[in-house]
Amino acid sequence: MKTDLDKHLGRVVPFANLLGLRLVELKEGLARFELDLRPELMNSFNAAHGGVLMTLMDVAMAYAAKSMDSQAVGAITVEMKTTFITVAKGRLLAEGRCVHHGTTVSLCEGEITDAGGRTIARASGTFMVRKEGKPR
Repeated sequence: MKTDLDKHLGRVVPFANLLGLRLVELKEGLARFELDLRPELMNSFNAAHGGVLMTLMDVAMAYAAKSMDSQAVGAITVEMKTTFITVAKGRLLAEGRCVHHGTTVSLCEGEITDAGGRTIARASGTFMVRKEGKPR
């Protein structure tokens, strides 16, 4: 069964569905996703696990890159750097922005804020845009 996220994105992203990511906005060069933290997404300090934060930014940046090419079916992470700024609890908003789009590779930046607008983490990443029918 397809989720609302899958319908909006046109692809099934099982891990994003497992985490409970919700698409807030998707337009050329910009993607915003929302996540309500649950106990199973927390670390031993009762704050968001770093892997959850990285995944949230990874998905937002990948979809920002994908949105730059109408023929793209996805974007594959080539490299990603993350800076954790403070602990996260509650509802989170991730924004991914494509700052440079080449023919096959895009450079993106991401940021997570909490419900109060406080910056939780930032990231930058390089993404290879994948087109249907192109060999890997």
